[in-house]
Parts: sequence; structure tokens; C-alpha cells
Amino acid sequence: MTMMGTFIKPMHPEGIRFVAIFAAITLVLFWIAGFLGWIGVGLTVWCYYFFRDPKRTTPTREGLIVSPADGIVSLIEPAVPPAELGMADAELTRVSVFMNVFNCHVNRMPIGGKIAAIAYRPGKFFNASLDKASSDNERNSLAIEIEDGRQIAVVQIAGLVARRIVCFVEEGAKLDTGERFGLIRFGSRLDVYLPDGVEPMVSVGQTMVAGETVLADLTSKEQRRSGRTG
Repeated sequence: MTMMGTFIKPMHPEGIRFVAIFAAITLVLFWIAGFLGWIGVGLTVWCYYFFRDPKRTTPTREGLIVSPADGIVSLIEPAVPPAELGMADAELTRVSVFMNVFNCHVNRMPIGGKIAAIAYRPGKFFNASLDKASSDNERNSLAIEIEDGRQIAVVQIAGLVARRIVCFVEEGAKLDTGERFGLIRFGSRLDVYLPDGVEPMVSVGQTMVAGETVLADLTSKEQRRSGRTG
């Protein structure tokens, strides 16, 4: 990778019009006052950076579940998947990844499979790091059916600042692990519901990289991991 490629990443097409709006406002700010214009420049660069869509190297071994989002693991707890997906009404292990406004917000498939169901539900806009965000906030839920027939749910949740959930895929589509399936604008959260009996290989507070960090392994018998912050 070149030095330029280290700092300048491709931008997702969803961000083009937002960067254009920020740039136009910046020109107006320069006309008003120079220092305001430079603030606009900083915000425009941030907007571009928010919509960055870098390439990722996804592990391909069968059975691996990767993080669907960049961010921090904020919660690991038992929870029932969203009712609108029509999955079994039983608690599964839910791993929540919180994305702040500086994280890359392109969402990637945690595992390869068929999109068995997609269900959007409007809601509120609490801080996405809070537990109640899973049940109360606007969300878009996907059920992914893997080869052995089991299903994994992944849920896009809008946050305090986020006001737009985008999903690129349709029911019936077949995608590989790490493929892009959506994004959320300006701060949000992704929940992953693991199949019964599968333990996460991450701990609360761990930094995740979408499409790369292994979140769980369907073939592993390892006990749930704990972490230490230092």
C-alpha cells in the first residue's frame, strides 16, 4: 500500500451528495468569513471520511462469523431476535457493536448465506450504546440462512444522530462473508444474534473491524472469552 493509500480511502457512492452539500456550504462560509470557511473545510473532510469504504481482507475458513461493523463491542447478552424476522422465540447470544461518528459505517455480512428475511421497523433515536436501543430504536433486521439451515440475525440500529438506515440487498439474495449489505448514516449500532450454543470470541470493549475481526466460530467448542482493559 502506498503512503497516499494509507490516508485516502475510496468513498461509498452514498456519500457523494452529502460531501457536495458540505462543500457548497463551505463556499458560502468562506464568503462570510475566512475562519468559518476553514471550519467548513474540516467538516467536509470529516463527511468524506465518514463515508469511506476501504477494502478489507475477510477470513474465508468455513464457520467463521466476522464483525459486520467497525466499532466497539458494547454489549454481550442473551436476547430474543426481533419478532418481525419470524425466528424462534428463544433467547440467543447477542453481540452489539457500537459505531461512533468517526468509524467507517459500511456494514458487511457476518457470514455467507441467503437473506431469508428483511424487516424494517420505525422507532426512536436513543443513544445506540444503550441497551434499550435494540428494542426501541429504528432498525432494519436481516435473517441470514447458512448452509446447515441455521439462521443468524443481524440488525442495523439507528442512533442518537443517525437518521437513515440503508440496506443494499433484497430477500433471497446470496452473499459471501464480508460482502457489503448496507450502511447507517452518522452514528449507530449493529447487533448480531448467534445460533444457539455458539459462544462469542470477543469481549466487551474490544475494537472490531468490519469484515475482518472474527466474532465467533460455528465449529469451536471454546468457552466464552473474557477481556481485560489495560
